[in-house]
Amino acid sequence: MPSSPPQPGLPVRGSRSGKPIMALFDLLGRSWSLGILWQLSEGPLTFRELQSRCESVSPTVLNQRLKELRACLLIDHRQRGYELTDMGWELFGLLEPFGQWSFNWADRFKQDSRDNE
Repeated sequence: MPSSPPQPGLPVRGSRSGKPIMALFDLLGRSWSLGILWQLSEGPLTFRELQSRCESVSPTVLNQRLKELRACLLIDHRQRGYELTDMGWELFGLLEPFGQWSFNWADRFKQDSRDNE
C-alpha cells in the first residue's frame, strides 16, 4: 500500500509527469476512495457508519483511505464524523452526473443484451 497520498507535482502510479490530473486519478483509483466520497455526499458519518455502508472494506483500508482523503483536502473529521470539505463537495459535483449516466448505461446494456438473445 502506498505510504503517502498522491500529490500534484510529484510522480504517481502510472505517471512521472506530476500533472495534477494524474495525481487525482491515482487517488480516485485507489480502492474505496470513490465509495467513501459518494457515501459522505449524504452527510457526515462516523468511522463505523462508513465501514457499515462500504460493506466489505477492511478497517485498515478504510483508515488508510480516510487519511489520504484528509491529506488531499477532500474530507475532514469534525464533531459529527467525517464529512466532505468544500473541495470535496466541488469534486462530488463533478462526479455526481456519473450516477445518472450509469443508470442510463445499465438500461442500454440490458436492452442490448435482450436484443442479442
